Amino acid sequence: MWRMKGALLAAVIVAALPGCKIIKTPTAEEKAAAAAKDAFDPKARVDAIWQPQVVPYFEKKAGELKDVAQLATSSPDQAGEKYGNPRKQSSSPWTYAVKFTGKVITADTASRAATLDVDTNGDGKADARVQIGPALRGTALRDTLDFVNFNEFKNQIEWAQFGKAFNEKANAAFLAAVPRDGLVGKTVTVIGAYPLPSEGQPPLVTPSELTVGS
Repeated sequence: MWRMKGALLAAVIVAALPGCKIIKTPTAEEKAAAAAKDAFDPKARVDAIWQPQVVPYFEKKAGELKDVAQLATSSPDQAGEKYGNPRKQSSSPWTYAVKFTGKVITADTASRAATLDVDTNGDGKADARVQIGPALRGTALRDTLDFVNFNEFKNQIEWAQFGKAFNEKANAAFLAAVPRDGLVGKTVTVIGAYPLPSEGQPPLVTPSELTVGS
């Protein structure tokens, strides 16, 4: 009896062997390659959406600087709903999409965080301060978009890297080509975004587009 049972068990095991699948343990190199493939790439992610989504979004969403600034001063929330991202995290500050044309009255290009002070109404005073980099402060471009969401990212680090990648894209796409000399007196046309500034300070605009005229 035991011999028969043993023989039957052996037959079952042998019959089952052809259906078994041997799983190979990946090498360290294969694990590293797989991790690299799955790694978060903020630059590639921004590159993929910049021209088809980001640029058209700001062109459509941006309001004239005078109108945006006036509404943001009297009602930041209402301005944010109209010119910003109403789906933002409730704890995040408002940022606003804006457009304007004006004359450069001051150009600080000695710093890596270079800026242009722009007069848009001809009174000789700065109505906006435009970042031209290469070091751009803040994440206004990311924060104004209503089609990106913090919850789509693994953690705060990825979210921050994603925000920084927008600044890097702006530099690569057009800011690097902006001249550093002879800018005072030039006319610039800007589309971009800014966070609500401190009282008495001009808005600090990060451009999504910028052109320099005569």
